[in-house]
Amino acid sequence: MSQTTRLEEKSMPVLYMALELGWSKWVLGFARQRGEKPRQRTLAARDLEALRREIELARTRLGLPTNSRVISCYEAGRDGFWLHRCLLGLGVENLVVDSSSIEVSRRARHAKSDGLDVQKLLALLIRYDQGERKVWSVVRVPSPQEEDARQPHRELEELKAQRTELCNRMRGLLASQGLDPGAGKKRLARWPQLLLWDGSEVGSSLRARLEREQARLEMVEKQIRVVEAQRREQLERSTERTVEMVRHLKRLRSIGPASSWLLVRELFGWRQFQNRRQLAALAGLAPTPRRSGDSLDQEQGIVGGNGRVRRMMIEIAWLWQRLQPRSQLSLWFKQRFAGGNGRSRRVGIVALARKLLVALWRYCTTGEIPEGAELKPA
Repeated sequence: MSQTTRLEEKSMPVLYMALELGWSKWVLGFARQRGEKPRQRTLAARDLEALRREIELARTRLGLPTNSRVISCYEAGRDGFWLHRCLLGLGVENLVVDSSSIEVSRRARHAKSDGLDVQKLLALLIRYDQGERKVWSVVRVPSPQEEDARQPHRELEELKAQRTELCNRMRGLLASQGLDPGAGKKRLARWPQLLLWDGSEVGSSLRARLEREQARLEMVEKQIRVVEAQRREQLERSTERTVEMVRHLKRLRSIGPASSWLLVRELFGWRQFQNRRQLAALAGLAPTPRRSGDSLDQEQGIVGGNGRVRRMMIEIAWLWQRLQPRSQLSLWFKQRFAGGNGRSRRVGIVALARKLLVALWRYCTTGEIPEGAELKPA
């Protein structure tokens, strides 16, 4: 876009619109400029034709031409990104905003309602458009294909959590009768053979419940096998750029198919980072110090970020210092934290995870192997 076109767009009148999204209703706020009392409207959720009419009506009521620009925003949440794509299709310039980045009152109690929230969003949107870029953080919206590609590993993570929950529930039910099937899912499956302390069988109602729990567990196991088989097939046959990146990352020792798949689909495959700080912050591995005047420096711990990536990187970090003992990162960890207590090692493993994430990012983007790291045999 040329400089002249940008200046022309800046000089055009703008209709600002903020959306507060609920399950049954949406609250819309419209304004032309800062300090103006907003026009508020309420409509049924997901009524796109009513939304289009309200935009046209707001232009008329606020005295704007029919070709004026419309800039909108809403908070990222349950509704995802379909509305963003819909608004773009209507010719609206939309922003999806990170909810946790919006400035709020520091009072212990402050008024809150959908109407007040939409007014706040509208005021911040006008400030953002006029150049105050730090009033909030804008979410990078994935394409439909990129969003769809994240479903398999997320489903697999939820299925494995369900499997653990079912196994723990069955063990708890058996423990209430003094029975221990032993460790492992195969041992758990032999619960029908177990007898109570007096040699009698498990009660009929409890037996029926355990049978239903066993059926649910077998169904979840089957679904896990299906999703894992689909992922293996993609890794073997697909020629997509992101799948090639997964294969490339999987060559490093201590990086398996599950971890490489998650890192590429959640981060490396579609996001763009300007520096290592942005990468660490997105994963929730950046430090958050608290300093004020003469008070002691305090570290507030992990705040925000992608929880899936953070958990995976901490798991990889533990494996890395064990399976890549000659790498510079492992040597740094041993020198700094190996002689400390348990808490010191846990703090150190988070620091190692942050450094390792940056090294893996460079490996995926530039091919630079982490110093001293070993590749798996061909």
